[in-house]
Amino acid sequence: MSVVLITGASRGIGAACARAFAQAGFNVAVNYNRSKENAESLARELRDLGVSAVAVQADVSDSASVRGMFDYVKANLGSVDVLVNNAGISRVGLLTEMTDGDWDTLLHTNLSSVFYCCKAALPDMIRAHSGVIVNVASMWGEVGASCEAAYSASKAGVIGLTKALAKEVGPSGIRVNAVSPGVVMTDMMKGFSAEDVAALRDETPLMTLGTPEDIAEAVLYLSSDKARFITGQVLSVNGGMVI
Repeated sequence: MSVVLITGASRGIGAACARAFAQAGFNVAVNYNRSKENAESLARELRDLGVSAVAVQADVSDSASVRGMFDYVKANLGSVDVLVNNAGISRVGLLTEMTDGDWDTLLHTNLSSVFYCCKAALPDMIRAHSGVIVNVASMWGEVGASCEAAYSASKAGVIGLTKALAKEVGPSGIRVNAVSPGVVMTDMMKGFSAEDVAALRDETPLMTLGTPEDIAEAVLYLSSDKARFITGQVLSVNGGMVI
């Protein structure tokens, strides 16, 4: 049975991905940083579906923590066959008002984490001549968003890393793609008023906002054999907001 490791999986898109992969028969490693109760509850839920699942704590912005996470997953579930780099944070505000610390935290969490996790996953994938990496980017990484310059930069970096790494490890039988969500109703939307949410819905050609499950289905597809000839691509799941 294949093993998937999903970062930032205790809630939102990550939790939806964990459920989708478990339903597809994967053993699942649920990464969390602080939300231990949520992650352990989710792992129990997944085990009830008949798969193996573990909750594993790691701060993915720290390389040593990431290495420890992969060691734990390998010891308890086996080598990682599919890596989903989902963990991320956002900051809304003017660039001129962002502190150096805020910038560093956001870039390390959103971009350096992808580097650390890919670096940890690849040796076993290369030995197996098989593996899939799916990075969760953002439509703002494609076009940029006012008052989210740092977030946009981090996600643009994820997209660039995805394309370059796909070229690098394709000869080793490894596929690397990105899913680029639009506006999705997760905890990141908590700071938006009902009026803001309505305005975003009106700006979306499909006149609806995304759900975590919408993104999870795209991630699962790119991880499956149905996408065996797809690598280095960015699958935009945004209701048509960015075309």
